[in-house]
Amino acid sequence: MDSEKRREAIVQVLEGKDQPIKGAEFSKMFNVSRQVIVQDIAILRAKGEEIFATPQGYMIVTKSPKEKILKTIVCKHKGYDEIDDELKTIIDMGGKVIDVIVDHPIYGEIKSSLMLGSRIEIDEFVKSLKKEKAEPLSSLTEGVHIHTIEVPSMEIYEKILMKLEEKGYSINEK
Repeated sequence: MDSEKRREAIVQVLEGKDQPIKGAEFSKMFNVSRQVIVQDIAILRAKGEEIFATPQGYMIVTKSPKEKILKTIVCKHKGYDEIDDELKTIIDMGGKVIDVIVDHPIYGEIKSSLMLGSRIEIDEFVKSLKKEKAEPLSSLTEGVHIHTIEVPSMEIYEKILMKLEEKGYSINEK
């Protein structure tokens, strides 16, 4: 299979899946190295494909017929346990964590896609942070960060805010 056909196939596979697909899975699927897949994804993005890299793999986010509500929340935490608890609080209350954003004093806004929608995905994300000894983006801003979250209703959003505030993670914008 030539590279152009492989890239078309990558897009077709991503469009047909609701869950992210790891680069290693594509590598096996197309019998090429993971680095070739990384290059293919970069080329596809340059051509305008909206492919997102998440901790769980690559995905194309498609709009659902019933639009979800996207809201931002400002939070602060310390350490891996609080990261885990904060994310699970959002998920348990009915939200999905789309990304994390920090406002760096030199570089400005730094944003990373998360796309966390279940406790299993959060467990894998936190386990990966610990295993790689990776510092979360919020370590650049003394724990302060913003999440874009997807919620089915404003009522769920308000409940998430209340629970995060109760646990001391929410930073009120007064």
